[in-house]
Amino acid sequence: MSGHGSPTPRIPHLPTARVAIVAASWHQQVMDGLLDGALRGCAEAGIDEPTVVRAPGSFELPVIADRLARTHDAVIALGVVIRGGTPHFEYVCEAATEGLGRVALDHGVPLGFGLLTCDDEQQALDRAGLPGSVEDKGHEAAAAALTTVEVLNGLPVS
Repeated sequence: MSGHGSPTPRIPHLPTARVAIVAASWHQQVMDGLLDGALRGCAEAGIDEPTVVRAPGSFELPVIADRLARTHDAVIALGVVIRGGTPHFEYVCEAATEGLGRVALDHGVPLGFGLLTCDDEQQALDRAGLPGSVEDKGHEAAAAALTTVEVLNGLPVS
């Protein structure tokens, strides 16, 4: 399982942080689990009402995250791409990953990376934080973004 060796997520208390979640719409059951996990992570941080925006698909996550990064302290991006029989999988995964990384660096805003790239639907379900799932990647993405906000808040600004 991909989570082998991962740290236990720690959610800092950041009740004043402005957090946005952008979640793709494909594979509703998986996305509902990812979104629930991210919302739970925000609630654990004391963030009652993060901004939630739905994207048509994972390819569109970066452009929406870019806009949200202008007005938020952190963005959590959630999506799932399941391998099919064409190269489409590689194109979407690469474009979304590179785009989201660029958003974080261009804006200096933590971006929780909750984009699942799976060979099949079962792998996605196993990572979605649903009952019976082995991992909760939505919660992990929230923990990563929020912990990075805390780290950045403690670093000097030059």
